[in-house]
Amino acid sequence: MSDNYASVPLRELNNGAFMPSIGLGTWPLDDIQAGAAVAHALEAGYRLIDTAEQYGNEEGIGEGIGSTSIPREEIFITSKFNAQWHSVQGVMDAWENSCKRLGVDYIDLFLIHWPNPNQGNYVQAWEGLVKLLKRGRVRAIGTSNFTVEQLQEIIDATGVVPDVNQFQLSPFWLDDARVAFHSEHGILTEAWAPLGRGEHGLLETSPVVQAAAAHKVTPAQAVLRWHIERGVVPIPKTSNPDRMVENLDVFAFNLSPAEVLAIDELDGTADERVDPMRFGH
Repeated sequence: MSDNYASVPLRELNNGAFMPSIGLGTWPLDDIQAGAAVAHALEAGYRLIDTAEQYGNEEGIGEGIGSTSIPREEIFITSKFNAQWHSVQGVMDAWENSCKRLGVDYIDLFLIHWPNPNQGNYVQAWEGLVKLLKRGRVRAIGTSNFTVEQLQEIIDATGVVPDVNQFQLSPFWLDDARVAFHSEHGILTEAWAPLGRGEHGLLETSPVVQAAAAHKVTPAQAVLRWHIERGVVPIPKTSNPDRMVENLDVFAFNLSPAEVLAIDELDGTADERVDPMRFGH
């Protein structure tokens, strides 16, 4: 077992599961790329693997997991389903399809990928996830790209609070109101594109470069540590084994409050984030 695995703290979720505090994102890797990346990542010490039906790589990820000797119960698999499954029965079918592609008999965390408000069925999708949780088919349930209002709506409808809401979060795209709502309800904040999707030069910005130099780490490590300091679980995507190791190695140093605030100042200095009220699948 990698030493890095032991160094990754776990976060307890609302419904009792424990989730690693950093993971591997797999979009837009195809089956072959994702399988190789997951095998490398597990060897490096990752135990949180994030995928989705939309990514088209669940089969490859399942093969990557199967190629290692890591026990299934040590691996926390997240997947997400598309809008066509936004009904109680549809979620059951989506779960079965994802399990089959992944080659597993349960999913650790199952998410509604996008709210798709124009379709208007995300409450029914949430009811389906609640049913899966009660039946023990998943260890945790959550949402992706949901607004505060949408989160409140599904909580009011079912009395069940999501374990996780995953959305586009980086120093360029803060959302203090949404993160505060998460904290108030015990919802874990998970960040996709935590390094800014490689766009807009996040890793070349002055506060990031200065923090990295001060701690003798890479700019990517500084940004990932910024997420950790803010209580966020980042899922950076890389297929480079060396970078995987670097990205996981963010628990041996701390940013100062001043460094975190300086990086916070980058908020709003890049293009707007993807709008879940207009985009989805």
